[in-house]
Amino acid sequence: MKQTILFLLALTFMLAGCAAPHEYAGTLLSAPHPAPAQPLMSIDGEVSLQDFEGQYVFVYFGYTFCPDVCPVTMLTLKKAREQLTEAQADRVQVIMVSVDPERDTPEALDTYLAYFDDSFIGITGAKDEIDALAEPFGVYYDKGEGSAATGYLINHTSRVYLLDVNSNALVAYPHDVTAEQILADLEYLFRAES
Repeated sequence: MKQTILFLLALTFMLAGCAAPHEYAGTLLSAPHPAPAQPLMSIDGEVSLQDFEGQYVFVYFGYTFCPDVCPVTMLTLKKAREQLTEAQADRVQVIMVSVDPERDTPEALDTYLAYFDDSFIGITGAKDEIDALAEPFGVYYDKGEGSAATGYLINHTSRVYLLDVNSNALVAYPHDVTAEQILADLEYLFRAES
């Protein structure tokens, strides 16, 4: 009887240590990819993705005239951030990199992002500077036709990238990721820190 109890106790400890690994809602990048240090301009001055060490950073390449994917993505990130504790939310930064430098000034980005969350940061620059930041992420964008009402539109990659606390690209999320899925990933990351 005593041996059976010891066996069951040992088995319980073994199984507790064999929890399934966390499955991210996006594609887990296979090796750490340091975020490019290329600075771009925000309303408050130069910003580099390397400036946020110690925080989880969501990077999205979009533009303020985007009629569909960009506002939905910003709303998803807002909803995920709102469900965190205040201390956790303070360690999560959202950065939108404009792929429309002709129309998106730092002021226009700030006004646009304030509709979603005052903490979101918009950055822009010359096309070659944006390319230097976008290329390591594999981001594609180009100017396409629009209408008389919209002017031109920008065709662009619609993924959201999560940087870890060391400014390494960790996860690439598809455009249809939900706030709940992002929240589950963030909660896992915060638990893993303790």
